[in-house]
Amino acid sequence: MEETKDWKNGMKVGHRFIASFSGGKDSALALYKAMQVGEAIGLIVMLEEEGKRSRSHGMPPELIRAQADSIGLPLYTAAASWAEYEEAFIGLLKQAKNRGAEVLVTGDLELTDYGCWQDEVSTKAGLKLGMPLWQMDHLETVETFINLGFLSIVVTVNLSLGMRESDLGRRLDHEFVKELLDRGIDPCGEGGEFHTTVLDGPIFKTPIPVRKCDIVRHGDYAFLPLELDENETISS
Repeated sequence: MEETKDWKNGMKVGHRFIASFSGGKDSALALYKAMQVGEAIGLIVMLEEEGKRSRSHGMPPELIRAQADSIGLPLYTAAASWAEYEEAFIGLLKQAKNRGAEVLVTGDLELTDYGCWQDEVSTKAGLKLGMPLWQMDHLETVETFINLGFLSIVVTVNLSLGMRESDLGRRLDHEFVKELLDRGIDPCGEGGEFHTTVLDGPIFKTPIPVRKCDIVRHGDYAFLPLELDENETISS
């Protein structure tokens, strides 16, 4: 795909932006980078039809809200099926634009062969697009994330792509990254190998306390559900 726009530098100094937020490492790092140059006005999180889990990482709404509260940003949410997803997402972007947003920020590193959906929807909503991590080296991305002091744990693994059930709940740190590389796994999980949930870091006022629930298995995937738990503490 030919490069037609400077998405990586779509965030200019002073811009107000809305960030697409999954609760995982890439969206958290992109948010951090965008906040260094612009002003965040909120986080977009899409939910499954029933509204009980986030569409991207399967997180419960109360955990997402705890992340947003710790970051200090309002949530823009909508529950939608895949068929309704784009329309609902654009609707949230338009709401954000009406409240002053100029840019949509996402944590994407790579794009599909079918073009840039993010650019299409931001254009339809009258916003610019900023992707601070776009085309960033994957190892550099995850090392930057760790070195900044973010704390995240693995919550989803694809067992057909070299991940193990025992990886669930592990902290994404330099030791684990080295192990992933030794196992031939992309340390960013860009091939869908794994997903993470961020529990602390430089954009958080306080850590997110969670309780680890029983592992759920579905086909090639294993999931570690997390629940918000005010009685738990997060080790730094």
